[in-house]
Amino acid sequence: MSRAPDTWILTADCPSVLGTVDAVTRYLFEQGCYVTEHHSFDDRLSSRFFIRVEFRQPEGFDEASFRSGLAERGESFGMIFELTAPNYRPKVVIMVSKADHCLNDLLYRQRINQLSMDVVAVVSNHPDLEPLARWHEIPYYHFPLDPNDKPAQEARVMKVIEDTGAELVVLARYMQVLSPELCRKLDGKAINIHHSLLPGFKGAKPYHQAYNKGVKLVGATAHYINNDLDEGPIIAQGVEVVDHSHYPEDLIAKGRDIEGLTLARAVGYHIERRVFLNANRTVVL
Repeated sequence: MSRAPDTWILTADCPSVLGTVDAVTRYLFEQGCYVTEHHSFDDRLSSRFFIRVEFRQPEGFDEASFRSGLAERGESFGMIFELTAPNYRPKVVIMVSKADHCLNDLLYRQRINQLSMDVVAVVSNHPDLEPLARWHEIPYYHFPLDPNDKPAQEARVMKVIEDTGAELVVLARYMQVLSPELCRKLDGKAINIHHSLLPGFKGAKPYHQAYNKGVKLVGATAHYINNDLDEGPIIAQGVEVVDHSHYPEDLIAKGRDIEGLTLARAVGYHIERRVFLNANRTVVL
């Protein structure tokens, strides 16, 4: 479900204790806020409660006063909350290599306002996709990777992220492994996409390997990055059935479609504040 343009988003989490839903919804009622969407989840294994609410503000709404009152109300619950204003558009940096399908899809969805974000830069270790970025009037940074001095290249990447004020980094088929240091800096604010083939096929030409094994499913996984390659907390996944009639090029084409859709879905969940990190897992409301 897409976010309405005139609503605030309130997200919060806290330990699982009696009265958590009431603490949030009663406060909104007392402030005269009209709830348009509400989702909550209590994780009985981690004993943690998560809630996301969209609401319309009343006349005379004062954000500072609202925040102060909610902080006071939630203090006894150990509640951590975020408040996102209507029409808020986070700044995003997209990292790519040579494949253009995910980048093209994200830029198109931004252009038609399906994804309410502002892509402030495209960063790549190759020059190939600069024309696509420039067509969308987005700065393109080509930082070649020297295998003998990877920290220098990553420092240039990080400077772009910091200088642009980007809140989210999207690895849209960026075919390089990030260093542990950069992963730590981007913890919780960088999303990666990769194919999901069963059995798992690593190395070169995974779809050709999959074809040789006669796979019956192809898919994609979007996840937050961490130090474990392709094993960060999962945000979204997609899958399609294939059969013996699908040649390697057919599997690759289906894979591109699923990757684009799955990555866009994950980015949408993130910018709409629907994703909560819960240890090594995610809660998506």
